[in-house]
Amino acid sequence: MSTEDATTSSFPNKRGSSALQMGPRKKASSSDPLVSHGRHFGRTMFALCNYPSLLTNGILRLEQMEDTPLEDFPAEERREHRVFEQLLESYPGLLDRLKDGSEEDILHVGELIGKGAAGARGDDTKTLKSAILDWIAPTGEAIHPPLHRNVKVDRGFNHERTGFLLCPVGLDWNDSATKERLRSGELWVCGDQWPIFVYANYTYDSEDPWLGLLRSRLLAFKHVFTSPSSVEREPKATRSGNARLHGMTSVTIASIAYIATQVQFALSSSSVFSRTDTTTDSETFYHSLLDLLEDPEEFKEVDELMTWWNRQIFPTASAAKRPVSANSALMKIRQRRIALKQVQVSSPNVISS
Repeated sequence: MSTEDATTSSFPNKRGSSALQMGPRKKASSSDPLVSHGRHFGRTMFALCNYPSLLTNGILRLEQMEDTPLEDFPAEERREHRVFEQLLESYPGLLDRLKDGSEEDILHVGELIGKGAAGARGDDTKTLKSAILDWIAPTGEAIHPPLHRNVKVDRGFNHERTGFLLCPVGLDWNDSATKERLRSGELWVCGDQWPIFVYANYTYDSEDPWLGLLRSRLLAFKHVFTSPSSVEREPKATRSGNARLHGMTSVTIASIAYIATQVQFALSSSSVFSRTDTTTDSETFYHSLLDLLEDPEEFKEVDELMTWWNRQIFPTASAAKRPVSANSALMKIRQRRIALKQVQVSSPNVISS
C-alpha cells in the first residue's frame, strides 16, 4: 500500500500485536447480536483472541493482499487471516459493515464479539469448576481428601487426584520425586506438555501417541454445547443447549481444543483464567492442540477423531452421513432401483411394472 493510500485510508496504518492472543479486558456496553455470535464463535472457531485487533488487522491485510498473496505473509499472519475469514463467513454482512465503518466502528464491533466470547468462557469456567468434581472420582470411590466446589487452591498438583490427571504424559505421577518437583514448582510444565486426562482411560502409549488422544470422558463437550444434564445418559434440561441455539450439528476442531482447555483450567489450582498464568499456561495448551489438529499431515487421524466425536455428541446428524448397511431393506430397494434403471437404459422399450 502506498504512502498516499495509507494517508487516505480510514483504517489504522499500523498493525498491532498478534490478534490470536487474549487482549486486555474491556467492557462493551451495547447489546447487539454480535455479542451472541461472539459467544458461539469463541467456543467453536477461536477462543483466545483479541477481536478488535483481529478485525483491524484483517481489513488492512485485505488491502495489502491486492498486491501481495496471502502465501507471502508470515505463518502467524496467515493463521490469523484464516480466523478473520472464518468470522466473516460465519456472520453475513459483517465485511460490508466493517468496510463502511470508521476505525471506531471496527473497534466497537470487535469489542462486542469479544464481549460475547469472554462471557461464554467465563460462564463455562464457572459451571465446570463445580461439575468437574462429579466426574473425576475413580469408579466406585470418593475423592479423598474431599475437594471444595467453590475454592480451587487445593486442586492442581496439590491434590492426589487432580495432580494425577494433570501430570504430563511421559512423567510418572506415582514417582514421589516427580510428584514433589511438580508440587514445588521446581518442575515447570509448559502448555504443550499435554496432561494424561486428554487420553481415553488416562492411558498414554508412547509408541502410538494418537491412540486415545482427546477421547477422554473428562472432555465435557455435552456440558457446554448441549446441556449440563446431558452429560448423563438421559438429558433433563428443558432449555435448548448452545449447539441447538446456534444451529450446530457437528463438532469443530477448535471446540475440542476449547473443551480440553476449560477442563485443564477446572482441574488446576488457578482461580482466574488469564493468559499470564504460568500455572496452567492455557494459551500455549490451546494453541498446541490447534497446531496438531490443523496440521494437514495429520488429516487421517483428525478425521477419525472428528467422526468419533460427532457420533458421541450429534448421533442423529452423523447417522445421516453414514453409508447404508449392506443387507438392509433400504439397500435392497436402492439396488433394485439401480437395476431397473440399467434395464431401461439398455432396453428403452421395456416398461417396468
